Amino acid sequence: MEGSRPRRGSQARVRTVPIAVTPEGFWCCPSPAALHKSLKNPHHHHAGGGGNKLAPQQQKTPSAPPSKAPSVQTAPSVTDEPPAPVDEPRRQDQPAAEAPAPAGGQQEPQHKICVGFGRPETSDLTVMLYGKEGIAVRMGVHRDVLCRSSAFFAARLAGGHGPPAPCVEIHDCDDAEIYVETVGLMYCDEAKHRLLKQSVPRVLRIMKVAEVLGFHGCVKSCLEYLEAVPWVGEEEDNVVASIRRLQSKDYGVTPLLRRISSENLNSPGDTLANIMEMVLTSTDDRGRREMKALVLNLLKDSSHCTDGSSDICSETLYSSCRGCLDRLHRLFTEASEEDYSVNVTRRITLETDNLLWLVEILVTQRICDGFVAMWSSQTELAELHPKLPAASRYTVSCITARLFVGIGRGEMLPSKNTRLSLLQVWLQPLIDDYSWLQCSCRSFDRKLVEDGIGQTILTLPLEDQRSMLLSWFGRFLKLGDSCPNLQRAFEVWWRRTFVRPYVNEAEAGNVLASDRSST
Repeated sequence: MEGSRPRRGSQARVRTVPIAVTPEGFWCCPSPAALHKSLKNPHHHHAGGGGNKLAPQQQKTPSAPPSKAPSVQTAPSVTDEPPAPVDEPRRQDQPAAEAPAPAGGQQEPQHKICVGFGRPETSDLTVMLYGKEGIAVRMGVHRDVLCRSSAFFAARLAGGHGPPAPCVEIHDCDDAEIYVETVGLMYCDEAKHRLLKQSVPRVLRIMKVAEVLGFHGCVKSCLEYLEAVPWVGEEEDNVVASIRRLQSKDYGVTPLLRRISSENLNSPGDTLANIMEMVLTSTDDRGRREMKALVLNLLKDSSHCTDGSSDICSETLYSSCRGCLDRLHRLFTEASEEDYSVNVTRRITLETDNLLWLVEILVTQRICDGFVAMWSSQTELAELHPKLPAASRYTVSCITARLFVGIGRGEMLPSKNTRLSLLQVWLQPLIDDYSWLQCSCRSFDRKLVEDGIGQTILTLPLEDQRSMLLSWFGRFLKLGDSCPNLQRAFEVWWRRTFVRPYVNEAEAGNVLASDRSST
């Protein structure tokens, strides 16, 4: 045992690299970037004989068979051939072993770092960690600590017939930095406290190595850390992917998964209905406006879900639409009386704003066709419309204008009868409120609305186009700018009615003449 230790006069020294000493007495290995930065200086490679003198010293005694670095996907693989001595001639009773070589077949220069744990003078085991980038870390550790904490080292150092091996080699290590830190955590009574102030990605790396080494205490400490800290941005996906790999093992990952899932299968629909109800009944203008924008953006982001949540959303949204229409009908009935209060006008504006918000959500969810049919059937509401002052009723025409714009853009695809009913029921109220919409509605876009009305009319059969556009023609001659300008739609209808039939007949005549000349 003593032959395997360096002499007092030639003991290897740790290089000048940023390695911190913890209160427990072990040194934390720096990151590979810091190692490479410090190892670029050739003076660090030979100062004090720390790096080049380690190999002869540690190979004077037979070592434990070298092993591959355990990976997450595969179990630890171990070879049965010990390394051959370098300074001494090979003896008959000492088996030979191949030196660890990279996959390319060429020996890469190794930069060796010394790391001690606990009390270095009482160390009875050496662990050589070979990274894939040419970094070799020599760790002076204690056999009982590693066997007590790690199932991998306990199996690797299980006593056989011969003397205990003083050295364990791990080759092709993917994350040497984290391997060293994980071994250092085996010396801590509370690994959870050592994880404080660590980042979530680093703790995930530690948990990955601890799982492979069979360091169950560290895995549980990492899970306790992850359960207590917030997950920001992409960290949540990485945490979920990591802990789901541990579901089949007895680590107790259920508390972490409860952060992202619920056992109550009916909660999404009920929760969404509760949110919608709170927004629709809010009395604070600013709070209601900000929460409407928030919910609209969130539902827009989740509009591509295929897990059945769209059906729940559709049912909840249309239930809210029916409630708003019922309240709006009662308010119109109340406002049609002579002695109605001013508060009724504000409540009408509120319900109209709620319906416009619901329409925007339905458009983002691509399920607005049903609302067009629902709005087209509100004949009683349209009959009450002229009985109210324009200042109280004009906001309702914003809903009609939004539907015309949506049909013109192709955002909703109602049936032909629904489009015709929408024009017959709500176009005249829209014309009556057109002046108020231009003066009092800041979000009103006259050109966009006029284009939407015209496109909606042009989707109808030619006879219905004629009826609608001739009716508009007479109103526009009386009202001028107080009426939507549908000249572009009128021009299209004119060409369809008067120009194209003559063109078709001329083309037919030309074809007939060409046929006669050919015969």
